[in-house]
Amino acid sequence: MIDPDVRDNGAGGVLAGFHPAVRRWFQGRFPEGPTEPQARAWPEIAAGRDTLISAPTGSGKTLAGFLVCIDRLYRACERGEQVAGRSQVLYVSPLKALAVDIQQNLEAPLAEIAVLAAEMGLEAPDIGVGVRNGDTPASVRQAMIKRPPNFVITTPESLYLLLTADKSRAVLRSIDTVIVDEIHAAARDKRGSHLA
Repeated sequence: MIDPDVRDNGAGGVLAGFHPAVRRWFQGRFPEGPTEPQARAWPEIAAGRDTLISAPTGSGKTLAGFLVCIDRLYRACERGEQVAGRSQVLYVSPLKALAVDIQQNLEAPLAEIAVLAAEMGLEAPDIGVGVRNGDTPASVRQAMIKRPPNFVITTPESLYLLLTADKSRAVLRSIDTVIVDEIHAAARDKRGSHLA
């Protein structure tokens, strides 16, 4: 069991290091505090260490990976850095349908955090999310190359294709975080080959 002080939403807990708007959003959405996987993973992810989160469905694994990345973008904006038009996070999902769900589940918190930042008198970065899979129309693919989203959500097969074309590979050069969801589902077949 995790130490209650680590889960605490107060100043001494793991949320203390997050940007004020990100922290306020999490506390409003999850008043019970972070789950054990989140509380254990955030310091590791924030320190830039490779992190494997193995926990039951509904324990906040995906948010554990994304929240630190969102926080980094807010911190970069706070320092006056331009964050729009540069991909930083690559999320690889074994299923196309899951990739679209992840996009929707990411855009809602991003919008809510931006509203909170405005209410707090803080600047919110213009954070883009894009899905690249076999169903992505050519016009959207071209738009992603011209103005790369901060979060690129894809599948192992589409990642393989992104890496083989010069223009799309250039979008991935600025990626500093890779999140592989359901790695066990991809590793056992040809998806694993594409992922490797």
